[in-house]
Amino acid sequence: MELLRTPDHHFEDLPAYPFAPNYLDIPSLDPVGEESIRVHYLDEGPISAKETVLLMHGEPSWSYLYRKMIPILSDHGIRTIAPDLVGFGRSDKPAKRGDYTYVRHVEWMRSLLFEGLGLKGVTLVCQDWGGLIGLRLLALDPDKFSRVLAANTGLPTGDGRVSDAFLAWQKFSQETPEMPIGAIVAGGCATRPSPEVIAAYDAPFPDESFKEGARQFPVLVPTSPEDPASQDNREAWEVLRSFDKPFMCGFSDGDPITRGADRLFIETIPGAQLVDHPTIHGGGHFLQEDKGEELAKVTLELIGKGI
Repeated sequence: MELLRTPDHHFEDLPAYPFAPNYLDIPSLDPVGEESIRVHYLDEGPISAKETVLLMHGEPSWSYLYRKMIPILSDHGIRTIAPDLVGFGRSDKPAKRGDYTYVRHVEWMRSLLFEGLGLKGVTLVCQDWGGLIGLRLLALDPDKFSRVLAANTGLPTGDGRVSDAFLAWQKFSQETPEMPIGAIVAGGCATRPSPEVIAAYDAPFPDESFKEGARQFPVLVPTSPEDPASQDNREAWEVLRSFDKPFMCGFSDGDPITRGADRLFIETIPGAQLVDHPTIHGGGHFLQEDKGEELAKVTLELIGKGI
């Protein structure tokens, strides 16, 4: 496996992102080439805190997406972990699209979070692919999780209808000659971010060769029952059907990609009956960018700390 690493200077002086980087080497899961991958994560708040929140981003963003939430959570004495998925942010980026698979993404994060960092008692906050990966992690070991906040995400099996908005995004991602990461994030926001913030979303990707993960993610989403990941996701749903810890949906009112996906969570998961399910008004697909402070307050309410 050939790996690319974004130079550190690309991450200097990013707006409202003062956090110290942390790295861990995990197995690459490839018998050829590099044996390990360096994965980046933020680790804010007291390491001995009673509560740990895991913030999982999606496509094509990175931990920068959670910059508004992290100080609110950590200032309340919560250990706050925000990893960069492999291929994104300050994490290493495999150079070939074929190196990115759904099952590898799950295992890479399992290796980082549970073998490497030894997390337990986790409150999972997940959006977009953060849910597709995070909920698979929960299904592998639900005892490591205390509660979930699912925001603009899903766990598709390919057995249901795929939204036209997602199919259009998938088509665009495969056909566009250049993948404009910052512009994609901006287009998924209800309020357009500043040019400096858009540039921060572009920062991890010096050129197109660094974007193979971003290119590959859209085609890894199961859109047919025969997809390679469909059965694994069906099995994950079987675990979710018995998950009786608090499971909150905090979807925004302005996301055509995941609109309606919260109903399946609420109707299926026992823990969803334990909590109310707020709608985040004025948020687009990337509601952490539009309404990060509000989503942080919802997270605190879920934990029971208030604000």
